[in-house]
This record gives sequence, C-alpha cells and structure tokens, in this order.
Amino acid sequence: QVQLVESGGGLVQPGGSLRLSCVASGSIFNFNTMGWYRQAPGNKRELVATITLGGSTNYADSVKGRFTISRDNAKNTVYLQMNNLKPEDTAVYYCNALRRLQATPLPNYWGQGTQVTVSS
Repeated sequence: QVQLVESGGGLVQPGGSLRLSCVASGSIFNFNTMGWYRQAPGNKRELVATITLGGSTNYADSVKGRFTISRDNAKNTVYLQMNNLKPEDTAVYYCNALRRLQATPLPNYWGQGTQVTVSS
C-alpha cells in the first residue's frame, strides 16, 4: 500500500527549531521529486520546499535560508529541518510527491500531516 506518515511537529517559541520527518511506503518514493507543503488556517496549501532524487532543492521565498530539505533514499524518508521559526510558520505540514510535468502533488496520497505551532 502507499502511505505517507509525517511526524516531528510540536509547539516551539519564535527562533526555535524543529525537524520534521516523512516516511513513505510503496512506489510513491520512486517519483523524482518530493516536497513539503503547509497549510495555515485561512490560507491555501502552499509548497515550501522540494528535493529530487539527485539532491537538488528549491525553497519558497518565505523559508529560504531558514529551512533545509533532505532525503534518505535507503530509508524512504524525507526531512525538513526548520530553524529560526516564526509565528507565520504555524501550519499543518504535509509531504507528497510531485508529478513531473505539472509539478503538482498526488491528490490521493496525502497523509494526516504534523502540526507546527510557533508561539511565545
């Protein structure tokens, strides 16, 4: 079966750090590009970072310089290291594969996400 399981979220103060993990089962990890998304209350779900099988990365401007995406292909796991967290980073974070041509996520395989709350 195909499954994406996110973990590592929590409550942190501004300036703090968290490391998120996404374990993928099934063939979804064979996609070239994996990404982290987030959705805050009242906002649309947005793509925050991507990484290819070869390790090429891209970041949304809002997280550039603060977040680092990485992957361990042997463990079918993608990570998101989040440093210098800000209140506006508060959201539910999800991982997914991106389709090659349209760069869109696979709609049938969203996990439950992991909640990140940044508050003093």
